[in-house]
This record gives sequence, structure tokens and C-alpha cells, in this order.
Amino acid sequence: MNQSVNQPFIPIEANLEAGKDYFWCACGRSAAQPFCDGSHKNTKFLPKKFTVTETKKYWLCTCKQTKNAPFCDGTHRNL
Repeated sequence: MNQSVNQPFIPIEANLEAGKDYFWCACGRSAAQPFCDGSHKNTKFLPKKFTVTETKKYWLCTCKQTKNAPFCDGTHRNL
């Protein structure tokens, strides 16, 4: 499977800690959305590793179409 699986088109609010590594699901298959659980195996997708510089709430993309991965940029409103 080489096609992204789209989840419901709503961002997920996540409390993220500064300096900690996170892995955002790029395939849409993870049961731990918006984070990777390894479900991308045997696809062309890889999770996106990211770190934030400030501990706070962030809105993470679930439609997988954002141009600012892993953060929601509102693209889901046009899908």
C-alpha cells in the first residue's frame, strides 16, 4: 500500500514537551494518531520526527495534507 489513509479531517490537540522527540504518523494508519505506531510498514511512508522548543498545546494534522507537517495548517477545511 503506497497511499495515505486519511483519518477524520480534524486536527488533534496534543500537549508536547520542549526538547522531547516525537514521531508524527504520515500514513494515517496508526491507531495512536497523530503519532506513529509502526503501522506504515510495507508502505512508502515514514514517520516525521520532530521536536518542539516550547512546552505547550499544539494542533497536529490528521488529514496528512498539511504543508507544515506535523502541524495543522487548515488544509482539512478544503478536502
